[in-house]
Amino acid sequence: MAATATLAASSIESFRSIMRGELLEPSSPSYDTTRIVWNGMIDRRPALIARCRSFADVEASVNFAREERLAIAIRSGGHNVAGYAVCDGGLMIDMSLMNGVRVAPGLDRVFVEGGAIWADVDAATTPLGRATPGGLISATGVAGLTLSGGIGWLRGSHGLSVDNLLAADLRPHPIA
Repeated sequence: MAATATLAASSIESFRSIMRGELLEPSSPSYDTTRIVWNGMIDRRPALIARCRSFADVEASVNFAREERLAIAIRSGGHNVAGYAVCDGGLMIDMSLMNGVRVAPGLDRVFVEGGAIWADVDAATTPLGRATPGGLISATGVAGLTLSGGIGWLRGSHGLSVDNLLAADLRPHPIA
């Protein structure tokens, strides 16, 4: 794994120039607070943190990591006990700014961005008298909980979160 010191400044600046979100280095003021995850025993230091605001930012981050041969960690809600949302020396792709939730009441569907937490879903669905099987803790990321099964309060009557997942946008990318 490469560390920031081994990455060319021009490479980092080129990456920064195409990001709509923020690119954090260890010297950035918000670096330490952004790399923290729910499990306080996890203390990993990525070379860079990409605070993505769009799918294009995520795509640019994955491409940059591939080109620079950096390990990737994906932070959605940051609640994972094992700390997989952050890595040492690699690129942390922080999707927490991509937390939009849109309810389509006529379809009984909720569209959720990759960085949303269950509190975001609850805030969008509750005023409409709707709910979906989510987590037990509202600070948990929707993506991580759903893809790992999703045990929640409604599981007895409506199943797990993953049982209610109808689609996921995992846009295909050419492998270089």
